[in-house]
Amino acid sequence: MRRLIGVAAVVAAVALLAWQSTHSVRADEPTVLVIEIDGAIEPLSAAHIARGLDKAREDGVSLAVIRLDTPGGLVDSTREIVERLLEAQVPVAVYVSPAGARAASAGTFVAAAANFAVMAPGTNIGAAAAVGAGGADLPETLARKIDEDTRAFIRSIAEIRDRNGDALEETVSRARAYSEQEALDLNVIDLIAPDMDAMLEQLHGRTAETAAGPVVVETAGARVNQLGRTLLEHLLGILANPNLALVLFLIGGVALWAEWSVPGMIGPGVIGVIALILAFVGFFNLPGNWVGLVLLALAMGLFYAETTAPGFSLFGAGGIVSFVLGSIFLFGNFFSPSDLPELNIMVSPVVIAVTSGLMAAAWVLFMRLAMHGGGVSTGFQTEKDVLLEGAAGVAVSDLDPAGRVKVSDKEWSASAGPGDSIREGEEVRVIGVYQGVLKVERLYRQGNG
Repeated sequence: MRRLIGVAAVVAAVALLAWQSTHSVRADEPTVLVIEIDGAIEPLSAAHIARGLDKAREDGVSLAVIRLDTPGGLVDSTREIVERLLEAQVPVAVYVSPAGARAASAGTFVAAAANFAVMAPGTNIGAAAAVGAGGADLPETLARKIDEDTRAFIRSIAEIRDRNGDALEETVSRARAYSEQEALDLNVIDLIAPDMDAMLEQLHGRTAETAAGPVVVETAGARVNQLGRTLLEHLLGILANPNLALVLFLIGGVALWAEWSVPGMIGPGVIGVIALILAFVGFFNLPGNWVGLVLLALAMGLFYAETTAPGFSLFGAGGIVSFVLGSIFLFGNFFSPSDLPELNIMVSPVVIAVTSGLMAAAWVLFMRLAMHGGGVSTGFQTEKDVLLEGAAGVAVSDLDPAGRVKVSDKEWSASAGPGDSIREGEEVRVIGVYQGVLKVERLYRQGNG
């Protein structure tokens, strides 16, 4: 028994030593962390790169690689990424790949700010001239001001990274773009590499100036790890869609409108709050415009005003106009021109047309279905409507100014006059019928009642 215990102890010790040895070798093995950016540069891209650089520093990787393929992006996100690259404590390479990829517009600034700028064959970089929203030309004075600011930005990056400032400046002043070979010949980039392995082999042994000091890059035989997006980042990526954000805002507004009109249903209120929260998440991850958001909120207010003051279709028409204008101005750089050629992020005209049509239809349907416990109003005065005028009833809810009344043994949607407030239980008299909604006033027992 003792011999068996001794043998087991020896085997366990050998296994432990072997595990520690293997663990040590793996820990000392150089590692490269790859961060994929495929598409527009926007807040989620900046957050993904920031998380990747933080992880690279914490894990002590030999090199962080941003594999880049972008048509451009948003100015604030670009500047945020450039700041993180210039302050990174680990060496960073931007690799424009695969063949056919580009580092256009904002991507030029990102590539130039890395310790090592590398391009695959068949790629291009540049075309970073300043334009207005949607690619429009800027007024001469404003264009000159923005042009100077952007040229200074690219020059400062070039000076820090010891690149050809004149060639990079021409991507702004003359919208120049370069192939990979032209960029290499002009000292805009450092290397041309057909694939990741070739790039790592060429970078091995080079020195990178980081915020932590000079670092010798060791990438020979390095393990390559991909930094995938988290579930939250995937969700935010879905919500950061201008069309989806507008639709969610519409759903939320209509749902809250329904809950407000028919209190106690609970379901529409919950759905409305959730939809609005998701819509605002999308807004905050896009270049939103507060003017558009205010117009959309005004549209919802006008629709509600139409339901509380029936017969005044000016509110409904104004709500439709406000909704269309709000949808147009919701995204995009309409009121403050960019100092980089930003992407034209806007709601699709088709989505605007469809949602506006649905809002108009919902408004008409709501007014026609503003019911009194019976059938649907046709929108015109019927013989039954005429008979209701002058009839007496009782308020079954507060009318401030809209609510419910009971007339002829049925409940109806009703509205008091402007500035009038009728309490639950007070007697009322019908003075008009508008699209199935009763216009009422107090019924006084004495006087002219």
